[in-house]
Amino acid sequence: MNPTDLKTTRPWQLAERAAAMNPSAIREILKVTERPGILNFAGGLPSPETFPVDAMRAACATVLAEGSAIAKPSLQYAASDGLPELRQWVADEMGKHGTPVSPEQVLITTGSQQGLDLIAKVLLDKGCRLLVESPTYLGALQAFTPMQPVPENVASDDGGVSPQALREALEKGERPRFIYLLPNFQNPTGRTMDETRRQQVIAVCREFGLPIVEDNPYGELWFEQAPPKPLLARWPEGVVYLGSFSKILAPGLRLGYVIAPPALYPKLLQAKQAADLHTPGFNQRVVAEVIRDGFLDRHVPTIRARYHAQRDAMMVALARELGPTGATWTEPQGGMFVWLRLPEGLNAQALLPAAVDAGMAFVPGAPFYASDPDTRTLRLSFVTSTPEQIDRGMAALAQVVRQAL
Repeated sequence: MNPTDLKTTRPWQLAERAAAMNPSAIREILKVTERPGILNFAGGLPSPETFPVDAMRAACATVLAEGSAIAKPSLQYAASDGLPELRQWVADEMGKHGTPVSPEQVLITTGSQQGLDLIAKVLLDKGCRLLVESPTYLGALQAFTPMQPVPENVASDDGGVSPQALREALEKGERPRFIYLLPNFQNPTGRTMDETRRQQVIAVCREFGLPIVEDNPYGELWFEQAPPKPLLARWPEGVVYLGSFSKILAPGLRLGYVIAPPALYPKLLQAKQAADLHTPGFNQRVVAEVIRDGFLDRHVPTIRARYHAQRDAMMVALARELGPTGATWTEPQGGMFVWLRLPEGLNAQALLPAAVDAGMAFVPGAPFYASDPDTRTLRLSFVTSTPEQIDRGMAALAQVVRQAL
């Protein structure tokens, strides 16, 4: 083949960063769950039963009402930093939780996943150090990877990242750009950092000048007791905070937000402008209309009650079905996930095809680690399944585990 033919058949040369991009393990597994009859415990999807369809329908009608002063602006280009009413609402809500925030610090994003992408673009360089919990949110690793940092696991336990392990990581090499943490009902483990652990982590980060990216998509989904106040409240100038409307309203809206220190905010705004100009103004106005009269104060408790009952059903089913096999698991106090560790000698990825054949699907734990994965781990989501489906799914998983043993 001559050079001209090569140019014709392979005209695209990928950027170096593109080579580091990988498909989401969860998204690939979700394709499997589309098969008829598969019980899906793999996706991190909120229950569709919690979506406030009637409230959304009414809000859309209000926003687009004939003669409405906001109908046409809702369909026009909008400010990159977001709808002022929505930014004010976020600031007010943070204040209620003991975290004073100015609306000028709030950047409305197209889902909190975009917030992770913007943070990566602004703060990460090729070869720089980046610290994450072990394990951590797979979507964050995907957002950070194209910037080609060197992510490092920090040893973690049931309370989250270990302060001692964090100190040891900071005492060697150049200072990492930041540490990424999910203090509340973490994805994938479901664990929560208690008050003492939060104080310890903040103390170490302040001592070494290590910024924190605090991701909190699940914080309102507590079952019996609200989690401690955010890390942001303890070190406002050193923490970037991410929130989302996906878990408390509907993920299809693609509406999240970043709260950033004034020193960092302008660069995040510039990255946002380059990415998509602005988050859809219509979506923002609809959500502002839905939540303006305290709707979430009435709606979110119904989500908590539903998920609490489903969590309880999974705890009972796991104890009955998987307990005798020697498997162990977390008991989350909120959120959407249970983290399970298989008996010694088993590999979750290798077990997945047999589980699918038995009629259920989970997410193997290995992709949630920046390095050195625990191949015995897997994630189960309980919020889209009925108690009866949970019983059947855990029985099927137990059968597969017993056969493998």
